[in-house]
Amino acid sequence: MHEKIKQYQEKILSYKDQLRDVRVIGLLVFLGVLLLMTWSGIKVIDTNYGLQRQISGLQQQNDVQSLANQNLKLQNQYYATDQYLDIAARQDFGLASPGETVWIVPENVAMAHTVNLPNLEQQQAAKVQAKQPAYQRHLQAWMDFLLHRQSPQ
Repeated sequence: MHEKIKQYQEKILSYKDQLRDVRVIGLLVFLGVLLLMTWSGIKVIDTNYGLQRQISGLQQQNDVQSLANQNLKLQNQYYATDQYLDIAARQDFGLASPGETVWIVPENVAMAHTVNLPNLEQQQAAKVQAKQPAYQRHLQAWMDFLLHRQSPQ
């Protein structure tokens, strides 16, 4: 047992001697510098990636804005046409083209002959409900019935 302890102490002393060797110290310094260079390279790559994402986002915003500008140009061109002027005169001033007769219909009469269309939320709810399995639709119908809720039709 005492011999094993001695061998262990000798190993430790040999490791200490190896650490004092110039070649080992040089190797450790080289590994430290290599580690620092690798870390620096990783940081540069990360910074470049973040900057590239910012550039991409700004380019997308620029593209969207240029499309909005083109849309406004087309809209301005439409406002300058005779067709728009004719429609605007009919809507705003109640004017008509030569030979046409303007009929003014009271709002309550016009609204009496309209059909109520479902709004967008009801259409989306109907699509979601159509995708549900039958048991889930039946369960929802019972819940609506028991809780006195109007189910979207």
